[in-house]
Amino acid sequence: MHADGGPASLYDPTDTPDSDLWFLPQDSGDVDLSPLPRADRCVLFDRAEWLAAQGALSGELAGLALLFGALEVGLGAGLRHRLALQEAAALSWWAGTRMDAARLALWVGQHAGGGGEDGQALAQAGWAVRKLGSGPGPDRGGWGPGLAAFLGHASDAVQDVAGVMATMAGLHPVTQGAVLFGAWRVAGQGPGRDMEAAVLAARLGGAMGRTGTGFLPLALAGVGGLQAARPVLGRLAAWIRGAEQSVLAALMQVEGVAVWRARAQAVLADQSGRTPGLLVDLLAEWPMVSAPLAEEKTGASRAAVQRNLDRMAAKGLIREVTGQGRYRVWTATV
Repeated sequence: MHADGGPASLYDPTDTPDSDLWFLPQDSGDVDLSPLPRADRCVLFDRAEWLAAQGALSGELAGLALLFGALEVGLGAGLRHRLALQEAAALSWWAGTRMDAARLALWVGQHAGGGGEDGQALAQAGWAVRKLGSGPGPDRGGWGPGLAAFLGHASDAVQDVAGVMATMAGLHPVTQGAVLFGAWRVAGQGPGRDMEAAVLAARLGGAMGRTGTGFLPLALAGVGGLQAARPVLGRLAAWIRGAEQSVLAALMQVEGVAVWRARAQAVLADQSGRTPGLLVDLLAEWPMVSAPLAEEKTGASRAAVQRNLDRMAAKGLIREVTGQGRYRVWTATV
């Protein structure tokens, strides 16, 4: 009520104390804004479970190691680059960016065709090609520094995963790769997380080779091993089976390229100059080749490159894959 007896207004001041204002939060004193403790990711990856699964699958692991050894015997630097391009393209489809090998080869070789919305996807796939094909592995110099150097950044996620991997010491590189793949998919962030996880695992799995610098193909024959979400034994079994199928696919490619190279050298034996031989080497190393890429990599003139590519196509050694009159791309008829 007003002092003059009229009705009260919503805008009249009141003497209600703050303690009676029910809509205000209760004062609980000083508020602690310190960060909450992070969950221990090691609990998600129990070494004992993975060790038991590895023991149960020792025969399968031995078979995979034997196949991988055979792959390394026939794998020179050029063929490793070829497989890295194809593996990165296959992984990009699994990761959702869907980059075909022809476009990826042009991007890696000349940074061509990288405009528009696909720029980030090409950059991610190009990173995968580089990391699969060369450089130190993710555990070089210890897990913390190794992961940070491999990924190009240090973060809490890197330290979390480094802690997980430190508990997996002594396990087979393939088993460790499966753990690393799962751990980074849990801890990693950003659109490249899945691609990074697969590349990390592939490089770690390649440590079982005689040089320790190769990579274990995981996606050349499908991505079933990357999609397994099941108990540890089933997950590792699917991982090994998927890797084995991909290594077999890689072996078939290596053998096919070797046969093609011998045939190409025989067919072109009567050709003069260095360009034919350089193009044979280039087409063995790269799954897709454009005239500008061939010109850059061989050092030959555009006219010499085009003339020899046309001659090789006429002899059935290569085929053009775009069906266009311009911006043509060739691949070896392996």
